Amino acid sequence: MMNKYSEKRFDIYGYDKIDSEILETTVYEYPEKDTVIEYNTEEFSSVCPWTGLPDNARLTIKYIPSDKLVELKSLKYYLTSYRNVGILQEHAVNRILDDLVKLLAPKCMEVIGEFMERGGISTRVVAKYDSEDKS
Repeated sequence: MMNKYSEKRFDIYGYDKIDSEILETTVYEYPEKDTVIEYNTEEFSSVCPWTGLPDNARLTIKYIPSDKLVELKSLKYYLTSYRNVGILQEHAVNRILDDLVKLLAPKCMEVIGEFMERGGISTRVVAKYDSEDKS
């Protein structure tokens, strides 16, 4: 019996579709305080770069701002731009960290992706940035 799924593939987009230009900031009025900001979403998704099947995750972004905050609507649009991008789970979390650090220059930041189970394995990716860490 022929496996009708062996050649099945969904269309995927490249990294160029990740829209980091949509990200906006607002002024943070308390830069002298080490306030922890945390954003959570259950709606993050990208796709497997080989099959095009969806990778869904709970995403947590935690940071201590310097003088800027990310504007939330722009963050939602940015995260949604990953929806059809073929990217490994580990790379998606690191790319999000890199883009947000570049935008905000925070004191520190952590991005956690808790990806839903596929093939009996769930994945948790934690990427960190600390402005004090010079290594």
